[in-house]
Formats: sequence, C-alpha cells, structure tokens
Amino acid sequence: MLIAIIGENCVGKSTLANKINEKLNAKIYSGKDYLRLEKNPSMALEKFKAILKESVTGDNIIYLITEKEHLNLLPEGTFKIVLTAKLDVIKERFKERMRGNLPLPLEKMLEAKHGIYDSLECDIKLDSNYNIEKIINLLN
Repeated sequence: MLIAIIGENCVGKSTLANKINEKLNAKIYSGKDYLRLEKNPSMALEKFKAILKESVTGDNIIYLITEKEHLNLLPEGTFKIVLTAKLDVIKERFKERMRGNLPLPLEKMLEAKHGIYDSLECDIKLDSNYNIEKIINLLN
C-alpha cells in the first residue's frame, strides 16, 4: 500500500506517519529522500517512481509531501491524506523548530503557502485533531 501524507510545513506529517507506521510497518520517505537511491539524480527519480508504483499493490510505503511538485510522482492507486493546521499553529511549530525565532521572510513564506492543499482531491482530509484508530480502520 502506498500512502501519501500531504501538507504544508509543520502540520504534523511526520507524527502522523510514525503513528500509522506503528500499525503498518512501512518504509517512510520524505521529500527528496529518493536522491539517496542512486548517485545520478534522474536515475534516482526513476527508481523511486518504480518503487512507488510497485508499492500500490506491494510493500507498505508512506511518502510525506510538502512540495506540490512531488505530487506528480504519485501513481494511480495512492491513498492520499491531506493534513492541515491553522496558520498560527504552523507558525508556532516552525518557531519551535527554529529555536524560538521565526524570521519575517520565513513567516511571510508560510503565510503565502498556507492553504495550498485545501482543494486537493484526496481520500482523507484531516486537521491536527485526528483520531488515529479511525485512520487505521480506513486503511484496512
């Protein structure tokens, strides 16, 4: 099974992936992790696409997506979860990640990107108050 967890920075994609992984024992990829598969970036990309395609009916993979360009890597049959959070929650989490400092340019970037996945077609749309057991039941 291939599960894509899609969302902006700091909405909780990794936390959700780890909770799902406790039940599914999946391989987790994030962003451009696929570049580790091969020295040549284009070969790594092709290998990753093949891995994702095979996982739709094979081994469990969870792919965390923050950048819209990575949506194009998802094959048909991917179970898509869009994870959202309020802008103030995202800013606070990012501020914690940055050791208490959220530079103005970064804050403006977060504001500009906020809501980019609101209209994305998906299997489940969640906010940060999700119930993990309900999600696991939907995946089974």
